[in-house]
Amino acid sequence: MMNNEQQQRSDYLYEQHVTHLTLQGKRPATIDGYSRALRRITHHLDKSPDTLTTEDLKQYFAQLIKTHSWSTVRIDRNGLQFFFKHVLQRDWKWLNIVKPPQVKTLPDILTPAEVSDLINSTKQLRYQVFFLTLYANIGQPHVYFKNSTRCK
Repeated sequence: MMNNEQQQRSDYLYEQHVTHLTLQGKRPATIDGYSRALRRITHHLDKSPDTLTTEDLKQYFAQLIKTHSWSTVRIDRNGLQFFFKHVLQRDWKWLNIVKPPQVKTLPDILTPAEVSDLINSTKQLRYQVFFLTLYANIGQPHVYFKNSTRCK
């Protein structure tokens, strides 16, 4: 448990963090999220944030990933990075401790070849008709089928 002097140091650093966030023109929601990150890690590890080690951060983020969303993890990482850079004036060397999973999304517009692949990989006729109707404005729908006898 932090002693009185450590708690006062932690409180002072927290106030400095909020001041720097405000001076940097951060929005109220950002200030709230970043300052919550500092409070959360201080409470979780029960130590002043200026004494955090790489191992402390790894332990903290390993636990945070289990209990919170990736959005929260990202906000905490950014908040702590801001704290190290602007309050402690130290380089953030632990940026790669935690990275959210890469999510693959479909492009907004499919190429005709991609539409053809999508339709031909669809097994049920009703879904093929759906995709044909959806992408009919791309070109001649019947050219997307490998076997033109399936639907005319």
